Parts: sequence; C-alpha cells; structure tokens
Amino acid sequence: MKRLLILIFFTVLIAGLPGSVFGNRKPRVIVTTDGEADDRASMVRFLLSTNEFDVEGIVNSSSQFHWVGGEGWNAFHEVSWIRDYINLYSKVYENLLLHDADYPSPEYLLSKWKVGNINGVGEDSIRTEGAELITNVLLDKTDSRPVWIQAWGGCNTISRALKIIQEDHPERMEEAAGKMRLFLIWEQDKTYQEYIRPNWEQFNIPTIISDQFDCMAYIWPKVLPDDVKTYFNAGWMTKNILEGHGALCDAYENNNGAFNAEGDTPSFLHSIPDGLRSMESPDYGGWGGRYVKVRNNVWMDPRPDSTYQYPTGQWGFSNSWSKNMEHDTSPEKVAIRTNYFKPIWRWMDDVQNYFAARADWCVKDYASANHHPLVRLKNTPLNIEAKAGDTIKLDASATTDPDKDKIDFRWWNYKEAGTYKGREINDAVTPKTKITISNDALPGETIHMICEVSDSGSPSLTSYQRVIITITD
Repeated sequence: MKRLLILIFFTVLIAGLPGSVFGNRKPRVIVTTDGEADDRASMVRFLLSTNEFDVEGIVNSSSQFHWVGGEGWNAFHEVSWIRDYINLYSKVYENLLLHDADYPSPEYLLSKWKVGNINGVGEDSIRTEGAELITNVLLDKTDSRPVWIQAWGGCNTISRALKIIQEDHPERMEEAAGKMRLFLIWEQDKTYQEYIRPNWEQFNIPTIISDQFDCMAYIWPKVLPDDVKTYFNAGWMTKNILEGHGALCDAYENNNGAFNAEGDTPSFLHSIPDGLRSMESPDYGGWGGRYVKVRNNVWMDPRPDSTYQYPTGQWGFSNSWSKNMEHDTSPEKVAIRTNYFKPIWRWMDDVQNYFAARADWCVKDYASANHHPLVRLKNTPLNIEAKAGDTIKLDASATTDPDKDKIDFRWWNYKEAGTYKGREINDAVTPKTKITISNDALPGETIHMICEVSDSGSPSLTSYQRVIITITD
C-alpha cells in the first residue's frame, strides 16, 4: 500500500508540472556563455526554445578564447548583448504565445540574466552575481529537480559557484552535486581540471564533455554529409530563418546567408524533452549527440577508431579529435570522420526544421504555421522486459497532430544506443508493429526502439518516443 501511495503521489506531481510542446516534462537549465559569434547565434535558437525549459539562469562568462582585456579575435563582447537579444525576443514574444503559452516573458528572462566571471581566462576568485545565481539555484530547497548547467564558454563561473558552496556550505556539497548536471562544450579554460574535477567529480555528477558539437560550429562545410548541408546552405537558411521572420531572427549571425556556426547549441538540444529520453543517460543519444562513460560519471565522445585515446587532462581545442580530423581528405579517413559526427548530424534535418518552425512562430498566426505531432503510445510501456523468443507489440496509434496534418510513422532500432548487436530488426512504417526477440539475445542486453512521427506540414516536423526493451532470463 505504501508503494502504491508513493506511485500515486509522483504520478500526480508529474502530471501537475508544465510540459513542452512534445508533451513531456520541462527540464531546468542554466546557460553560461562567453558571447562569441556562434554563442550569439545559439542564443537566437535558445530563446526560441525557451518554452521547452524552465530557464534558471543566463550568465555571461569568459573562456580561453574571449575575456575582458582580450584583444582582436579574443576581445570580449559587451555583456549587454544578452539583454539586447532578450529585447529582440520581446518584439516577437506576443506572437510566440499564439503557438505556446509556456514561452517565458521577456521580463522573466531578464531577471535570470546575471554577469559572471569575465575578467580573465579561468578567473574564478571573484564572487560574481552570475556565480551566486548558480549557487542559489543549487542550494534552493524548494525545488529538488535536476539542473542542466551548460558551459558555452569556460567553466570558471561554474567553478566560482561551486567554490562558494564549498567555502560557505561544505556540508551541502553532496546535496548540491545531486542536483547538478553539466554539459561542457570542450573545457574552454583550466577550471574544470584544476578545481571542479578534484573537488566535485567524486560526487558522480553526470557530466558531458563534448567534442562532436564541432559539426555545428565553423567547420560544418568540411565535415557534414552533403544531404545534411542542404539545411545549412544559404538557400535554406535565407528562406527559413533570415528573411521575413522578425526582429530576433534578423539578428542571427550568418555567413553571407548561410549557416555560420552554433557550436554551443548541442548543449541545450540535449535537454529538449523530445521523447528521445537523452537526459536519462548520455549513451542513449539524441539531438545533442551520444556519449560514452570514460570515468566516474564523466562522458565523452565515442572514439573514432582504436587509435584515439581519451585525454587524461583538459579536453579542448589543443587535443580535439574533431580538430585532428578536420583536414582529412582520404576517403577512408573522411568516412571515419563522418561516422564520428553521426550522433549529431543524423538528427539535423529534424533539428533545422524545428528551428524553421520556431522562426515561423515569430510572425505567423497558429493556423498558418506548423506544430509538432504528439506521439502517444497505447498499451506500450516506455521500458519493457522480455525474454528471448518473446514477441513485443509496439503501438503508437493514439498519436495526434495539432494541425490535423497527415502523419507518417517509422519504428526503427537505434543500434548504437542498445547493447544487443545480433540479428537485424527491420523498420516498420505503420503505427503498430511487432518485434520478436531473437533467440541469440542475452540477459541484460537492451534494444532501443524509436517511434519517429513526421507530419506533412511545412516545414515537416518530427517527434519521437523511445521504448527500451531489456532482455531477462
């Protein structure tokens, strides 16, 4: 009876929480950014995605590339750029509300903007408002939900926040660590290695340190497959983002009409609750990439091949696998590089169409724009236990589309995410399908089945639901 009451309590609690347009719970997020051109482009997409999150903070920070006092390319962009972008968001806010009432007000977002540690590379000695904001969120007892903290630049403001906790509340370090999730776009200063790792990694904080993000940064023309580049070229970007989509998209920094760079975007793509369940474990894979555990609860990119070794220290520009492969030209090495980035680019058509729809939401009324299908499973648990030889029914026939568009279904096995590597599981293009667990499946192995639903709207939008099958004795 006690277990039943607890289950009912949490069911009611979850049902009462705000959800995303995909029909799933919102995660809590904090952004830290050094304000580089690609950060500013990522901020446009982030602001158009804020209905998917509970935004707890947007914080200026520095990095090894940009800091106050840096000169030339290393110069620091004035911190007010964040305020300016939120003001541009305010110009399209009322129209965004026509599509989702969960968009936060510009006033709310401005209240979450703070300046962190910006005076030098890796400076983490000053108690800044940005660091204190992060501290307060982690120590707030009124909300125990996890917080995804993103480092678009260096980790120094995050480091300063954690130092405050260690200095002022050492007895609460484990408590704060239990709420923290980190997504680092490289380690863009030394503070992760010099302070966070020796003092906090012991608490097994889920930490992603990404290198594969680089396929959405400045080198994308060299490394993306040709069919994916279509969504980054000037024709697509100009039509879908840059022209006629309101003040915020007008500010989107581009390269003569083409995509320039959004190297930091994977850090929040990972947290969009799109049904891929990527926040449950970094090795599940999703819009923000797929990662493997290298130590404690620290996750990095899958090795391109057996010759690559994980770094023992800082993981960044100087030893990046992406940078090492950037100029490869032989067909064999290009194939390795293409496969290395596949955990992100495999989703890019859907990701870009998502962006295009949000750009439309800035200027179009509800009836004139497109919205995501809502994937609903019927008599199909998200987690299934099955024995070898069992037949599993998968049913997404309750799925609907808010615009009454025609919807297409695809059930497919995400082989890289599962541990079963035996017989091929064929795709299905119907709402309902069955799969029979092969007799060579071993206890403990997993099969990740993705239900992918795309609508006939313009741009075509895709939603998902992942079902994980675990083999038992």
